[in-house]
Amino acid sequence: MRAAVLREYRADLSLETVPDPVCEADGVVLKVLSCGICRSDWHGWVGEHARVKPGAIPGHEYCGEVVEAGPLAKFRVGERVIAPFILACGDCPECRSGQSTTCGNQRVPGFGEPGAYAEYISVPRSHNLTLLPESLSPALAAGLGCRVTTAYHALTGRAALQAGEWLAIHGTGGVGLSALLIARALGARIIAVDVVPERLDHARSLGAELALDARDSDVAAAIREATKGGAHVSLEALGIPQTLNASIECLRPLGRHIQIGMPTGHLAKVEVNMLAVYMKQLSLFASRGMPAWRYPSLLSLIETGKVDVRPIVAREVALSAASAELRAFDGPMPPGVAVITDFAG
Repeated sequence: MRAAVLREYRADLSLETVPDPVCEADGVVLKVLSCGICRSDWHGWVGEHARVKPGAIPGHEYCGEVVEAGPLAKFRVGERVIAPFILACGDCPECRSGQSTTCGNQRVPGFGEPGAYAEYISVPRSHNLTLLPESLSPALAAGLGCRVTTAYHALTGRAALQAGEWLAIHGTGGVGLSALLIARALGARIIAVDVVPERLDHARSLGAELALDARDSDVAAAIREATKGGAHVSLEALGIPQTLNASIECLRPLGRHIQIGMPTGHLAKVEVNMLAVYMKQLSLFASRGMPAWRYPSLLSLIETGKVDVRPIVAREVALSAASAELRAFDGPMPPGVAVITDFAG
């Protein structure tokens, strides 16, 4: 099969013919229909993720059609499915309690396992998969493996965002944009923070009441003033110290901070304003992925039109364009994300 392989950090991915994947007994082999290009992939491409080594095939945000099914698989050949990026074991205490995103035996394509920047992918533990609704295109469904699901679980399963509450979103890339669309459906009031004017304009057009350029002012102070005390919930979507502390400092007393941006590599340990946490008695949450059992509730919102995921995907690209898209994460990016839908080009 054709795949994009990491041979050297920060170098173009190598387009190669590699062996077809082997189907595991409890898994399936998918013909990849789409795969998102995510900032998490960029962390591996630059060499700041411990599990991503030369020889890896990136790609963890995908959907596909079953072309082979193991004897213990829960899906049949021909079915189209969405795959969460965390393939949980299903048997450990965390999985049995419903918190499968914290599974200690998890397997993650693109991070220690062959990913979906390829024509085909082997997906073990098929109990994690969900059928792709007919109403949802593969390009839009790719985000349901990572960005949209992570944002949804962060807002509803972790921070319990309520209608009428103020939500500040620091970084309006794929997951931040997903959070905006979901928060709007939940009836929250939204503030978007970014450094790209085009992204801020896009956020306003999608329902943000306030859009702040982080280069122009003390955004935490501006948010506290605009909301008469601070945001109720604040979401950090970049994983860097500046936005992390702005997210904490913009909250009102008893506010909830959600960490979604991946603080990896040299940013794994950073200085945090713990005095603000202490004095305002804040709650700190993190969210990574979404348990598979929560898919029906999210898909219901999408299928009924309450959440429109179409603004998330800005570009459908060929596999050969993945390297250029990864390089683009080094600088300011336009609104929306890129999704690989052509695996021959």
